[in-house]
Amino acid sequence: MTRDDGVVLQDVCKSFSGAAGSVDVLRGVSIKLAGGEAAAITGPSGSGKSTLLHLLGGLDRPTSGSITIHGRRPADMTPRELSRFRNRTIGFVFQDHHLLPQYSVLENVLLPTYALGRPAAAAQGRATGLLEDVGMGHRLHHRPAELSGGERQRTAVARALMNGPRLLLCDEPTGSLDSANAEAVGQLLLDMHRREGNILVVVTHNPNLAARFRRRFQLVEGRCSAA
Repeated sequence: MTRDDGVVLQDVCKSFSGAAGSVDVLRGVSIKLAGGEAAAITGPSGSGKSTLLHLLGGLDRPTSGSITIHGRRPADMTPRELSRFRNRTIGFVFQDHHLLPQYSVLENVLLPTYALGRPAAAAQGRATGLLEDVGMGHRLHHRPAELSGGERQRTAVARALMNGPRLLLCDEPTGSLDSANAEAVGQLLLDMHRREGNILVVVTHNPNLAARFRRRFQLVEGRCSAA
């Protein structure tokens, strides 16, 4: 793995302070993912999975240890630099789709481009193409309330990919779906990962989804091991 390629977590620890004192959530997590790799992270509730994903996404900073993403350390960036880095380099898919109800499917997918100032025609072409790829080309002008749960999550996947992120982070992306839609969205994530060539990291409780990944990690009480 070259300096500019991939994701490296080195001895990452994360603690939170509360009324009862300090709580260690992550304890010395080390993971390396090369460009184009995909990994699933599993573990019981409270094991630190979402915390780890937040650290990878630059939404929080480790207490100690280091995280390097394509040669850069989010913890060393100013808030403005970090915001630009996230927008250009990292895509997020959550259990809840977080679509804005007042906007159409196409408008929701276009939202990440506004901070980049991309030409409107090029952005709209990219958004339309992604929506066709995820099976939503016939729903461009519908509002989220008019969509099924699976359709909303497909739209969220397209939005996450809009700026061509090199790292796609998914936190329980099938957790709110029935089994048929969970199967379809899980396959969609892997298909789009292969097409886009990004690094894909999925936190999931779904054993069927986790089993599709060649690289799997398990978190137990804040400690990470290959599964």
